[in-house]
Amino acid sequence: MVKTRESQDIDPFTAMESLRSALDQVGIVLPSLGVDAGSPTLGLVELGRVHAEVALRLAHTLQRGAPAA
Repeated sequence: MVKTRESQDIDPFTAMESLRSALDQVGIVLPSLGVDAGSPTLGLVELGRVHAEVALRLAHTLQRGAPAA
């Protein structure tokens, strides 16, 4: 993935909280969701590990949803 100037301007904490809120609205919790503190200049969001049931629920929710903007 090529990083654009726009993607470099996105605050990873804002992105993480936005994702957490969106997942919460559909009843999905990623317990390990957080900002990757080990590489602050990359702006990475750590999704972490989840139980297989949560992964399937997330996949089904994404498949039912609208395409990303």
